[in-house]
Amino acid sequence: MSETRKILVTSALPYANGSIHLGHMLEYIQTDIWVRFQKMRGHECMYICADDAHGSAIMLRAEKEGITPQQLIDAMHAEHEADFSDFLIKFDNFYTTHSPENKELSELIYRKLKANGHIASRNVTQYFDPDKGMFLADRFIKGTCPKCATPDQYGDNCEKCGATYHPTDLKDPYSAISGATPVLKDSEHFFFKLPDFEAMLKSWTRSGTLQDSVANKLAEWLDSGLQEWDISRDAPYFGFEIPGAPNKFFYVWLDAPIGYMASFKNLCARTPSLDFDSYWNPDSTAELYHFIGKDIVNFHALFWPAMLEGAGYRKPTAINVHGYLTVNGAKMSKSRGTFIKARTYLKHLQPEYLRYYYASKLTRGVEDLDLNLEDFIQKVNSDLVGKVVNIASRCAGFIHKGNQGVLSLGADQPELSANFAKAAESVAACYEARDFSKAMREIMALADQANAYIADKAPWALNKQEGKQDEVQAICSLGINLFRQLIILLKPVLPQLASDAEVFLNVAPLSWNDYSTTLVNHQLNPFKPLLTRMEQKDIDALIQSSKEDLLETSTDIDLQVAGNGELEKEPLAAEINFDAFAAVDLRIALIERADFVEGADKLLQLTLDLGGVKRNVFSGIKSAYPDPKALEGRLTLYVANLAPRKMKFGVSEGMVLAAGPGGKEIYLLSPDAGAIPGQRVM
Repeated sequence: MSETRKILVTSALPYANGSIHLGHMLEYIQTDIWVRFQKMRGHECMYICADDAHGSAIMLRAEKEGITPQQLIDAMHAEHEADFSDFLIKFDNFYTTHSPENKELSELIYRKLKANGHIASRNVTQYFDPDKGMFLADRFIKGTCPKCATPDQYGDNCEKCGATYHPTDLKDPYSAISGATPVLKDSEHFFFKLPDFEAMLKSWTRSGTLQDSVANKLAEWLDSGLQEWDISRDAPYFGFEIPGAPNKFFYVWLDAPIGYMASFKNLCARTPSLDFDSYWNPDSTAELYHFIGKDIVNFHALFWPAMLEGAGYRKPTAINVHGYLTVNGAKMSKSRGTFIKARTYLKHLQPEYLRYYYASKLTRGVEDLDLNLEDFIQKVNSDLVGKVVNIASRCAGFIHKGNQGVLSLGADQPELSANFAKAAESVAACYEARDFSKAMREIMALADQANAYIADKAPWALNKQEGKQDEVQAICSLGINLFRQLIILLKPVLPQLASDAEVFLNVAPLSWNDYSTTLVNHQLNPFKPLLTRMEQKDIDALIQSSKEDLLETSTDIDLQVAGNGELEKEPLAAEINFDAFAAVDLRIALIERADFVEGADKLLQLTLDLGGVKRNVFSGIKSAYPDPKALEGRLTLYVANLAPRKMKFGVSEGMVLAAGPGGKEIYLLSPDAGAIPGQRVM
């Protein structure tokens, strides 16, 4: 094997403004598999990450929830850490960008860039919210599209006609935060002079550090000419203040990638054998790899290497870009229950099911990956349960009953053994190249060969024949050794299955070098089922739980997808005719009783009176009505003929109507005075 490599690996930083979902998890699983493979090969491979904890969205959400930004990011950090751990993602350090190390490094890099002439400043005219006292980013400005006159469009593009424009082009603009009419105001901003690095970037992006399709996309920007990058934001802003510029803060994307360095610096301070400079000096022989989603390529492959170059640090060895996650061939959808949070998944299914399915689909390309739920069940059951685990379950019983659990010399099968032996380096090359799907195909082809051999020899039939017991032991001992080799090849993907198999095999944690050895005259531990089959009912329950998540979060705004999955933007529904509208039975309802729902973060349970007819409804309005008793005796609008919906808390019979942007700003719709419970709304 080649000499030990020093490798530092990162994944994109999850934003500390929302939960981890299966789109995010695609990237962390991909990275974790690659890192585990490198460690199994004996290399010094460190996997570091951090929560991306700065920005206006963090500040505004904390304000809406009545907590400090620090409390918000601390709570999200604990949630993210738990989700990653339970998905068997093994970071060497999972940190935060709101750290003293990141502040120190951000200020240092900024000062170096400024000293080297790569920072400029000038006045910028922006929309300003007079009620909130803050400048508005494009996503916080809404108005009427200047092209097609569609109302309520964001400040940079129209979702209906696709037009792009400047926020000042919007008609009737208003602040999406306060609703106030914004005013134009000047402010000094600081800029990173990205054009200074155009020649370097043209060469570096074509040096093999990127997939060809990514390099081709970046070439379009490079050929059209780079622009200076605005790296400052005005107070109020949650982040690091720019040295020498009171009330000016680093834009979140300035300090976010520096968070990679900060997380590693924090790890080095706790690990005497690690030296920060030996990984980040420009002449470093260590390797640096970033795994990211395709929508944040510009930050990682243009701004980031230019910042590193300008400040005198090394650039990444490679940036590995993946596509989005789709579910059942479509964008993740909250209404269809396919926008699935990591924690929701974990309540219903084992993490290694998903780890294997992602591995079976991941290539070294940038194509989107589809989680087809029907194929998911079939592939996991067929490959993992029906092929890999099946080998051990077929053979272990005969060895325990016939030889007290001791492996004998395996049967002599030169061709089969040779096929397994030569597969190790081929599979290793696939792992190295991040072509996991090819690796899984090769591994399952070996499993097919092993199962075919056992089926052909039929030890269950031989065991009934006089004098065939030694042959049965030889066949099954070979089978167990082939199973062990498959487990070694799968260990980067399925670490828990590997750990359970190591207990059964009665061996120390397996490394890649163990592949070439064989267990003979070796005592096994009793065999226990290693994996159970996935059932359709498990998937059905998962989808139902995700729909219940929708009910609890239906009023949330500004959901962060962060490049690792596409969330379906819910457009205006298609037109319906009057008959379809008339079929909706809207009634006046009296809220007779309102209670908290144990175990639900955002639901209230409402008992409604429709003029003598009682209905039970769960409604996601808790954030706006922290005292549910205040709702009792109030009239509201109710969809009476909506099909009942079974939830884990009970059955919800219809829906009450509410409006608002979310959080505390949810407004239950009520009729004018004089309305009577049970009346139909015309």
